[in-house]
Amino acid sequence: MSAAKFYVVWTGRAPGIYTNWDECRKQVEGFEGARYKSYKTQEEAIAAFGKKAPNLFASARKKEPTKTGVPISNSLSVDAACSGNPGVMEYQGVHVITKEVWFHQKFELGTNNIGEFLAIVHGLAELNRRNINIPVYTDSQTALSWIRKKKCATKLPETEKTAELFNLIRRAEQWLLTNTWNQPLLKWDTENWGEIPADFGRK
Repeated sequence: MSAAKFYVVWTGRAPGIYTNWDECRKQVEGFEGARYKSYKTQEEAIAAFGKKAPNLFASARKKEPTKTGVPISNSLSVDAACSGNPGVMEYQGVHVITKEVWFHQKFELGTNNIGEFLAIVHGLAELNRRNINIPVYTDSQTALSWIRKKKCATKLPETEKTAELFNLIRRAEQWLLTNTWNQPLLKWDTENWGEIPADFGRK
């Protein structure tokens, strides 16, 4: 019996993680510029799905642009905003298809990267609480790297003003260390899709 495989589709009819080749093939066969790869474990597939697609299985017709696809509509988007950096910081989670705000937090002092990190963890915890397995989109590569390390690598000093924020950071780090999740963490393609739905519109 062959070992189970998990197939990551970055660019295809419906990007995602598939547990058998037939389903994966439906997403990539005949799709210009399809990008996909198989992994031995679900953990490897989930981690890879949140990263940039490797240059594998790409169309050989290099003169034509690679299609970017569309975001998965039934997903959760997260984003943060900061008035000054550091400054007053807030983050939120917005359901992509309904535009409904699922959570929102605001702090007297913080940074944008901290907000992006906390938003992802809050999003994963919220999806686990609701028992929903849908992707989480973020436009922050820094936050994704912190999630992979399970550590908020901020240089913001802990002071009286940031005490509440750092308490939440420690709780978030502990959550990452003691919980597992199946929801894919995906990078929002701002260049091709526009601003992430959770964006605060301050640009």
